[in-house]
Amino acid sequence: MTDTISFDDFLKVDIRTGTIVETRDFPEARKPAIIMLIDFGPELGIKKSSAQITVHYSPDELVGRQVMAVVNFPPRQIGPLKSEVLTLGYEDENGDIVLAAVDKPVPNGQRLM
Repeated sequence: MTDTISFDDFLKVDIRTGTIVETRDFPEARKPAIIMLIDFGPELGIKKSSAQITVHYSPDELVGRQVMAVVNFPPRQIGPLKSEVLTLGYEDENGDIVLAAVDKPVPNGQRLM
């Protein structure tokens, strides 16, 4: 377990739901990755993200899927892509990423509470 944080510290991390609206392979990435365009609703709009999730997902099967992402980190340059959000996931027993997601649909842009 990591250090204990306050609830105010938790509130600083803005985690929202969004729906993947477009995907494509990211051959320029050092490790195999997928570029995703994620719709976070009218307040935040569509944001780009790169994720190393190719072991469990193909670009085509991701479109329409709702995911969770941190939306208030600064953008990060990954090769030619400026990734605007950090899509969340967990490592499986082999260290490959499985996406974190909600189990029932919620509005795009909904904040984790």
